[in-house]
Amino acid sequence: MLERYLRIYKAFTLVISQYAFIVIAPLILCIFYPEELSNSYGFLLPALFSAIIFLTGLIIRVSDPGTITYRDGAVLTIFTWIVISILSALPYMLIGNLTFSQSIFESVSGLTGTGLTMYTDVTKLSKLLLFWRSFTQWVGSAGFAVLMLGLVLGPRAASFYKSEGRSDNLVPNIRRSAQIIVAIYVSYTVAGTTALKIAGMDWFEALNHTMTALATGGFSTRNGSIGEFNNLTIEIIVIILMFLGATGFGIHYAFWKGNIRAVLKNGEPWLMTTSSFFFSIVLTIYSLGKFFKNFGEGFRYIFFQTVSAVSGTGFQTLPLSEQKWISFSPFMFVLIMLMLAGGNMDSTSSGIKQFRIWIIINTIYDSIKNFILPKGTVKKKILFKGEQQLVIGDENVKEALLIFMMYILSLSIGSLILMLHGYDMERAIFEFASAMDGVGLSCGVTSPDMPLTAMWTLIIGMFAGRFEFLIVLYAIAKIISDFRNKSKEKFLMKNLVGR
Repeated sequence: MLERYLRIYKAFTLVISQYAFIVIAPLILCIFYPEELSNSYGFLLPALFSAIIFLTGLIIRVSDPGTITYRDGAVLTIFTWIVISILSALPYMLIGNLTFSQSIFESVSGLTGTGLTMYTDVTKLSKLLLFWRSFTQWVGSAGFAVLMLGLVLGPRAASFYKSEGRSDNLVPNIRRSAQIIVAIYVSYTVAGTTALKIAGMDWFEALNHTMTALATGGFSTRNGSIGEFNNLTIEIIVIILMFLGATGFGIHYAFWKGNIRAVLKNGEPWLMTTSSFFFSIVLTIYSLGKFFKNFGEGFRYIFFQTVSAVSGTGFQTLPLSEQKWISFSPFMFVLIMLMLAGGNMDSTSSGIKQFRIWIIINTIYDSIKNFILPKGTVKKKILFKGEQQLVIGDENVKEALLIFMMYILSLSIGSLILMLHGYDMERAIFEFASAMDGVGLSCGVTSPDMPLTAMWTLIIGMFAGRFEFLIVLYAIAKIISDFRNKSKEKFLMKNLVGR
């Protein structure tokens, strides 16, 4: 057992070596903002800790981590994210004036691409810290820790790759798949930043909002989020970026290759787009005369919020914490449903995922056809996922329903805990759904003054939701099982020696 955990730790140190470069990336801004040099220690210290951790890996006698199994990958994934979350919290503690719990909240919110924040006035923050918030979302949502390990270990990191919730193996070679994902992500970031600059943002804000839009994270450099710009062109660009972020990398790769037939055959984008338009139109019609004066105004604001919810981004153009919007019950209910649904599989978005919902819809449809039509008429269902054609069987349906039930159960427990803290049911359900599904829309529950138990409830929700719960449970179960088996071995050895 010790040998196996040493191999896991060895692989962990390789990831941390990549993180050391990530955490000092914000210091590049000091070239443009020399006054920020005084805040550089907030990033140099976690980089130093990362380097020390990496050096401990060199001391370990295991020279090569070898091939990482799925079970080991689950432990490695959770352990890596816990350590990186703590290291990423240091800048908030050192230069951001947050407490330990508040810093962990901000760190986890960033790395999971959630976007809920402890800061009430982000305009007072250091530019290094503002960039760090956006950068952690850009890095964390794309699973860059996994991608970097994939580039280093290649096929030996396949199980770690999958244990982090990724199945977007675009090509048979994992190293090549990681390279393609990085290329797509960076290209969209450059294009989005340029577009937002042309639309009216300065370069700093354009880069920050592009990173958090593609990461479906939602951190903003403005207290009023995207709504503070009050610029329709910016909103349209951000909507496009949110859709791109919520679309699976497999679909992006098919598009880049010119395989439009495969792109159009994928059900996820169609389901996500049509549901966004359908609910926006219905809610806009319902809101006329009550919340908005005309259809154009209503559709502009409601459509932005529905896309922000289903993509898991969390940008706002409406102050949802105001009682006026909380009282708009159909709107809040739809946002909760869309947040639960989430974006595409293998995207930067969280939630149940459109692919699983697409499987459930097709299963229900086929069940009805089987009941009506003669036996044997309905054939096996084949669904596109990127360029892959998957035959949907019982295992796919079982997995989709299991994840669905895990989300509903977790939503119920998390919302109940918030309600026990005195929050009303609607706010509690909305806020926990936003945290668990990595969205970041807030109805006012999240604040630096909230009870610590409620704060940590949201932190656990963000963390577990990022890995769709099962990986967290697998990792805990494996550790407990390993130590239990080790204890049994020691007990048996002790009895044998005693005899």
